[in-house]
Amino acid sequence: MSFNLATFATAFAVIFLAELPDKTMFASLAMGTRMRPLWVWFGTSTAFVVHVGVAVAAGSVFSLLPKPLVQVVAAALFAFGAYTLLRGGDDDEDEDGEAKQVTGLWPTFLTAFTVVFISEWGDLTQITTANLAATQSPLPVALGALLALVSVSALALIAGRFIAERVPLKIVQRIGGLVMVALAIWSLSEAILG
Repeated sequence: MSFNLATFATAFAVIFLAELPDKTMFASLAMGTRMRPLWVWFGTSTAFVVHVGVAVAAGSVFSLLPKPLVQVVAAALFAFGAYTLLRGGDDDEDEDGEAKQVTGLWPTFLTAFTVVFISEWGDLTQITTANLAATQSPLPVALGALLALVSVSALALIAGRFIAERVPLKIVQRIGGLVMVALAIWSLSEAILG
């Protein structure tokens, strides 16, 4: 099995754009203002490893189904992801309640891990990762998705305030939504044209 760089890049780009306006980015930013950022990043990254593993395993099971069926389901889920990103406006929840003053490596790590572990179940990025793993090679999907997730968390911890003040998240949501529309159309055309 060879490593497909295009699959890796696609997984990275799609998951990165989908995760930018997600509540996890804001949770990382909030936790980073009250806790040691590096320890928060270790906690969030560990939670992402678990979620990507679950998503890729689920996608690998889906890959055992007939390919046209998987493509239609993937197209529907990408379309749902596009709808979720393009409709926007529902991500106003503030995660500050989760980011109490915490000190020490293990309390910080466990707080960050728990916040991300719980909030990412069934999240758009987890579903998208499973979709990609069902239709592409699992290893580059897993590595691309994981790198995207930990990069967004690091970005939030390092430059989150800059992004929040200068780049409208609506624009990021729109770009991510359009990418999801393109992936839905591509998956559906693969199912129809074979």
